[in-house]
Formats: sequence, structure tokens, C-alpha cells
Amino acid sequence: MSAPRSRPAPASAPDRDAPAGYAQLWRADPVAWPAAGAAWRGLAGPVRRRADGLTARVEKLRPGWTGVASTAAQGRIGELRTALTDVLPALVEADQALAEFGARLGVAKARLGAEVARAESGGLLVDRHGAVRSPPGRPVDRAGPAVVRARAGIRDALTLAGAADREAAGRLAELTTAAARGWVSVPPAWRPGPGAGPAEVSRWWAGLSPAERRWLVGREPGRVGRLDGVPVTARDQANRLLLADRREELLARRIALSRPLPAVPFEVARRARLAGVEAALRGLDGLAERLAAPGAPRAYLLGLDPAGDGRAVVALGNPDRAGAVLTYVPGMTSDLADAPAELGRAARVLQRCDAIGPGAETAAVLWLDYDAPDRLTEAAGARQAEDAGPALHRFQEGLRATHEGPPARQTVLGHSYGSVVVGAAARDHGLGADALVFVGSPGVGVDHATELRMPAGQVWAATAPDDVIRLARPPDELARRTLLAGTPLGPALAALDPHAGRLWFGADPSGPGFGGRRFPSAPHGHTGYWDPDNPALDGMARIVLGG
Repeated sequence: MSAPRSRPAPASAPDRDAPAGYAQLWRADPVAWPAAGAAWRGLAGPVRRRADGLTARVEKLRPGWTGVASTAAQGRIGELRTALTDVLPALVEADQALAEFGARLGVAKARLGAEVARAESGGLLVDRHGAVRSPPGRPVDRAGPAVVRARAGIRDALTLAGAADREAAGRLAELTTAAARGWVSVPPAWRPGPGAGPAEVSRWWAGLSPAERRWLVGREPGRVGRLDGVPVTARDQANRLLLADRREELLARRIALSRPLPAVPFEVARRARLAGVEAALRGLDGLAERLAAPGAPRAYLLGLDPAGDGRAVVALGNPDRAGAVLTYVPGMTSDLADAPAELGRAARVLQRCDAIGPGAETAAVLWLDYDAPDRLTEAAGARQAEDAGPALHRFQEGLRATHEGPPARQTVLGHSYGSVVVGAAARDHGLGADALVFVGSPGVGVDHATELRMPAGQVWAATAPDDVIRLARPPDELARRTLLAGTPLGPALAALDPHAGRLWFGADPSGPGFGGRRFPSAPHGHTGYWDPDNPALDGMARIVLGG
């Protein structure tokens, strides 16, 4: 960001109207902080290798050395290994603290730039200390609305930067204290049961000490990483600790499938499964690359499961801090192999949000935590969507429970079969969301928007004119249309048909009778809603921002 265009004031002390920290924020480099955080996170690799080396030493000792001394040596090496692995959550936490500080500093600087530009476009000047002045020869009322608005906007940006600075300093100070006292303490005496809801989980987590939380992240990452109601930062720490193990699971499956089978049918099935594992490995590696990227927005790993086709939940930006949050549910054939590409779609909406509303704190989540249909025969039924409903409901409730500050605007977006998932969850369980968006939908399981239990006017849909999903009609309607097409009155009768416009899973959510709100899409087919020149991308971003 460049310096203000207004004429700099003399290098004298600022007057009483100049806000403190203005010049410092202009000089700040938000990009440097995530890079520093990535350096701390980069230490995790050497720490893991050293810990694995100690494990290898113990394995070498066991065959040829027994007795009291051997037991003592193995115990001591085990203690050293534990001391090393206990550092890992702290390295991820340091990375998070610095990355989030850089992100919030960037938002504050963008807001400051927008306020200065608006003041200048209104004929005001902002000097190098942040004081709002009138241009020479054009006196402006110092208490007038334009000046008051400019001063308030500048102070709000500086307030955000100051709050971010204090928070980051506090988190880093707590880590410093923990390093001196020991990274972990005794484990918590109680853990929530499997039926606990996100609100109960959130209260439990809030009652733990920082050392107890760090113990759980380091010693029970599988539990922490999947618990809706645990803050995003802790889930990210836990799942990153499991990332290497998840890759090893896929590598083990690849080895197990690498031996050819003599019978042709079994060999064909083996090769198909092996190709699936190879694709999942590429997907996981693609996610790992994005997780390691130092630039904004930071990625948070909220869930990863390589079993079956694989599942992943990844956030771009911190949903617990953002004022607007998008949850994106992809459709048919989506699996771990597709996760990087699907995350790219969420990223494009986020980028457009930043362009439309500079200075807004936004986050986008890829929610691929369900078994998406692999074939059309599976996608013809709603079972997999209905099975996914409770998990999506619980995830959205978790976002509500862990959010800091005023409630965020939560938007849930479903594409293709993902819209069936979102519709089923909203209809059967309710969703912690302020808006629902459907693109390329074959129907959402209801006949009217009111059945989705959303605020009035907050159900949106778009279908491209050339999207083949428009042909996804139920068999009875296809039969009626075929029958009517052979009669002279066919077109007139078709127009009067009360079932006209129905798709495979119910009424078309982008149809005029559904009761939702439509936004435009250019002819970009079934997957082009995120193309840069498609107005649908702007539409999705504006809905996320509440515009």
C-alpha cells in the first residue's frame, strides 16, 4: 500500500486531532509476520526427525541389551522424545499467532487506506500524522460530518491494529512462560462424551488452562482435531500434528495394493483402488502445500480423514475471528483428491470478497466431510445427503459456539449435489447460518424456501443458462413431457402443469415459484460459477458480505 497522496505536513509534532500510531501503521509490513511464523513452523520438521531418531535408537537397543540399565536407558530416551514432541503444538501456535497478527494488521491497513482515500475524494487532506485537515483556501468545518466520519474511520483502523498487537503479544508471552515452566501439565480429569454438543464442548474447552489445552493437542490430537466446539486454532494445531500420520496411512494402503492379482476381475478392482489411493495422495500433498504457504490468508486444517475416498475440512482465514464466514459444500465425486481444487473455489469467493469490501475480515471453509456420490446411480438418491446432514449441522453450530466477538454472518453454499446436502441439513436439523446459497442445483429436497427454516430473503440461487443440471428432471415429469410433446395442445398443457420446473430433488431453487432470491450467472456450464468473468462470483461474494 502506498503512502497517503495528501500533502505531508511539516515535520513538527502532531496536533491534538492526530491519532497515535497512524504513521506506524502506514509503515507496517503485514507480510513479514506470517513469514516469521512460517519459520517457527518450519522447526517442526527437524524436531520430528530428532524424535523419530530417538525412537529408532530405542528399537536398536532392545534386541541386544536387557536388564535394569537397559530399562533405565530406554525410559530416559522415551522422556527425551516426549520432551521434543511436546514442543510441536507450541511451534504451530507461534505460527498461528504471527500469521493472524499479520492478517489483522493487513485488514487494519486496508481500512486505513480506504478511509484516507474516501477523505481525499471528499476534498479533505490527511497529513502524515493522521490529522484530517481542509485544503488551503477551502476551509472545512472541523466538526462537520465529513471530518468526523474520516477521523472515526481512521481511529477504527488504528484501534483494530492496536487490539491485534496486544493479542499477539499476549499469546507470545504465554508461550514464553510455558517454555520456562514446561510445555504441558497433567491431563484434564474429564472430557466430553461422544454425544456432547458444540456448545457443551466449547464451555469445557474454555474451562481448561492453557497447559491442559496444550496437553490435549499434543497427546490426544485425534480427539481435539475433530471436536466441533473446539476453537479453530486448537483444531488446526491438532490436525497438523496428524498430517504426517495420515500420509503414512495412504502410503501403507498403496503398498498393500501394489501386488498384482492373478484373477482378472480382482486385478481390475485392485488397479482402480490403487489409482484412487494415488489420487488421494496427490490431493493430500496439495493440501499440505497450501497449509505450508506463508501468504495470506492462512489455512487452518479442521479435519482430515484418508479412509475411503477421503474427507477434508479446511478454512482460509480464521472463522472464529472473521465477521463474515462462508462454508462451501461441494458436490458429486468430490473426495480428498479433489480437495485442493475445491479449496481453490472457496479461495476465489474470498478474493472477490476482499475486492468488493476491502478491510472486511472474511473466512471461507471447504466442508468436505461427507461421502459424496461417485456415480450417477448414487447421486440419484438423497441418502448420502441426508446422512451428511447431522455433521453439517454440528459443524455450523460449532462455528457459532467458538466465534469471538459479535456473531459473524454465516453463509452456507452448496454446489450441485452439495446443494442437496445443504438443503437436507437445513430442512431436517436446521443450520447455524444467516444465508443459504445454491448454485447448479438439482433441487434441495423442498418445494419452497420457507421449508429451509432461514430468515426471509436469505435463500439465494443461481443456475447458468447452459448448465446441464437443468435436465435433471424426475422420471414422471420426463414421461409427461414426452407424452405432451406428441399432442397439439402439448405446449399449452405443459405451461399449465403444476409440476413444471421441478428438478430431480424438488422445485428448482432458482425458479420464480421457489420463494428464494436469484442472482445471475453467465453461460459457464455446470462448473463455471467461480470463473473470474462470471457475474455469479460477484453474486456469491456479495451475499457472503451481506450486501
